[in-house]
Amino acid sequence: MKNKYRKIFFLTLFFTIFSFSLNSKVLELRINSPIHSVTEEYIVKGIAYGNRINSSLIILKIDTPGGLDTSMRKIIKSIINSKVPVAVFVFPSGGRAASAGFFILLSSDIAVMAKGTNTGAAHPVALMGKGGDKVMGEKVLNDAVAYIKNLAEKRGRNQKLAIAAVKDSKSYTDKEALEGGLIDFIAQSSGELIDKVNGKKIKRFNGRLEKIEIKDKEIIKYDMSWRQKFLNVIANPSLAYLLLMLGLLGLYFEFNHPGGIVPGVLGAIFLLLAAMAFQILPVNYSGLFLIILSIVLFIAEIKVQGFGILGVFGIISLILGSIILIDAPIKEMKMPLSFVLPTSILLAAIFVIILILVVKTYKNRVQTGEEGLIGEVGEAVSAINPEGKIFIHGEWWNARSEEKIKKGEKVEVIGKEGMTLIVKKVEK
Repeated sequence: MKNKYRKIFFLTLFFTIFSFSLNSKVLELRINSPIHSVTEEYIVKGIAYGNRINSSLIILKIDTPGGLDTSMRKIIKSIINSKVPVAVFVFPSGGRAASAGFFILLSSDIAVMAKGTNTGAAHPVALMGKGGDKVMGEKVLNDAVAYIKNLAEKRGRNQKLAIAAVKDSKSYTDKEALEGGLIDFIAQSSGELIDKVNGKKIKRFNGRLEKIEIKDKEIIKYDMSWRQKFLNVIANPSLAYLLLMLGLLGLYFEFNHPGGIVPGVLGAIFLLLAAMAFQILPVNYSGLFLIILSIVLFIAEIKVQGFGILGVFGIISLILGSIILIDAPIKEMKMPLSFVLPTSILLAAIFVIILILVVKTYKNRVQTGEEGLIGEVGEAVSAINPEGKIFIHGEWWNARSEEKIKKGEKVEVIGKEGMTLIVKKVEK
C-alpha cells in the first residue's frame, strides 16, 4: 500500500510540475482558410486549452477571406470570455483578415497586423444569394453595424472606420489600420509581438485593466487534430461537389448493373464524405434537390422509355442544381462557374452514355444462357422421331420434333420445355 501511495504522490507531483512548466508560456493558434464550423471548433477549443494551462497570452494568427456569420460570432464569444488575453495577428505578409476576419480582429484584446497585410471589406452578404428581400438585407446590415460598433467601442478602437468597413466595404492596409486606430501595432513575427506587449497594460472587454507578464517566452503551438484537418480539406466546395457527383454516379451505375458491388460501395462512401462536407458548407437545398431529381429522371428514362425527354430534363436539372448548390457569403466558399459548368456537363454526358448503353442492352435479344438458344442452328446426332439428341453450342441436348429428322441433318431450335429443346428441320 505504501508503494501505491508513493506512486500516486510522485505522479501528482510530476503533473503539478508539468502544469506549472506550461504556465506563463504563450499558446499559438493559426488558421489560413475560410471561417466555418471546423475552424470555429479549432479556435474555440484552442482558446479553452490556453485557459486550462493558464498560459500568459494566446496568439491567433489569421489569414482568412472571411466566412460564416454563426461561426464568427462563436469565435468572438470565445475570445471575449477568455480569462487569458487573446492577440489576433494578421499574418503573414500578403495575408488578410477580410469580412468575418475583420470582426475577429477587432474583438481581440490585442490587434496586430504584419507588414503588407490588409483588413476590412466586411459588408455582410445574405446566404440566400443576390436579389433577395431588401428589407431583410437592411436588417442584416444594421445588425452587423451595431455588432462591429459595440466591439470597437468596448476595445477602444475607431468606430467610424470600423463601421465604414461594414457599411461601405472599406478595406485598410496595415499602415492605415494603425494610423486609424483599428489595431494596436505592427509586428513581423510572434516573437516581436510578445516583446512589444510584454509588461504592457491592456483593457479587457469588461473594462478591467490587466498587465501582461510573460516570464517564459517559449511558444506552444496548438495544431488542428487529424479529424479537423481532414474536415477542413473536404470543406473545399469543389471537392465536396465532386464527391457528391461521384457518389451519385456510383449508385446510378449499381442501380442499372446490379451485382457490381464496387461502384455501389464506392458511391456510398463518396456520398457519406459529401454529406460531411455539406454539414460544414452553406448548402442551397434547392440545388441539392435538383441534382437528386436529375438522377431520378435518368433512371425513369430507362424504366419508362421516355424517348429522351426525361433525359433532357435530367441534364437541365443537373446543371442548374450544380450552379446553385453552394450558397456562401464569400467567393472562396463558392464553386466558380469555370469549374461548375464543364464538370456538370461532363458528368451529365457520362450519365447519358450509361443511359444509352443500358437502353441498348434492354433492346438487344438475349444471346447467352438457355434463352439464347432460340433460333440457333445445330445438328441431329441421332434420329429424332419424335425424340432424339442434337449437338448445339458445343453441348449435347435432348430434342423433340413434330417431324421426322434423320441423323446428321441441320435443325433449328424453336422452343424449350424443361431440359428438352423443341426443334424443326432446316430446309436446304
